[in-house]
Amino acid sequence: MTAPPIRLGVNIDHVATVRNARGGRHPDPLRAAEIAVAAGADGITAHLREDRRHIRDDDMARLKSHLAVPLNMEMAATPEMVEIALRLMPHAVCLVPERREERTTEGGLDAAGQHEALAPAVRALGAAGIRVSLFVAPETRQLDAAVAVGAPVVELHTGTWCDAVTVGHSVAAKAEFDRIVMAAREAHARGLEVHAGHGLDPLTAEAIAALPEVVELNIGHWLIAEAVFIGLGPAIERMRAAMRRGRAAAGPRAVAS
Repeated sequence: MTAPPIRLGVNIDHVATVRNARGGRHPDPLRAAEIAVAAGADGITAHLREDRRHIRDDDMARLKSHLAVPLNMEMAATPEMVEIALRLMPHAVCLVPERREERTTEGGLDAAGQHEALAPAVRALGAAGIRVSLFVAPETRQLDAAVAVGAPVVELHTGTWCDAVTVGHSVAAKAEFDRIVMAAREAHARGLEVHAGHGLDPLTAEAIAALPEVVELNIGHWLIAEAVFIGLGPAIERMRAAMRRGRAAAGPRAVAS
């Protein structure tokens, strides 16, 4: 298949993490978002968590008010968050699992086991014109669940694969990459728009960008961490270059093993 253009959503959560470690307003997530857009981000992602550990309500309001690119709000499927999203009206919402004791989002949403909780949220958000995605593991049953609850988009969790690549577990990495490849194909065949994210760096992002079904990557931690050394703009430019290489390739698989 001919690969459509691939978008980059930049997650700015950890700019807020640094700000909150000291208090005050510096570094400002909105300023980071503006730099990201200038450097080539197609959209901005921010996770408003129940405990407000990084992004806060005021951050979301300012992002929505000032950005000219799509704002993707990551959130749990709770009544409070649905109400906030319907008031804020971001371009998109990505429903994710959330536990207070986790350091970051760990694993995909169990859409298959949470139909009753997810379906009303997806319905309400979709009816308001907000694009809804589910952040799920690359598993057939999760893709089927996304279709069942009416979500038009899935974001495939790439973190397990990225972790295996990082520590050099080649067998596990290949098996997990194969799962991502198959899930991307199955999701596309079901009429779902396919995104991917979690743990991606330029090497792994290049490999995922080579999957023609994937039309958007959402990346945060590597970009913000690398920005400490080279600046956010150059970090995003490096990531975009990797994504372009992946998209131009016939489908390199070397990183999977």
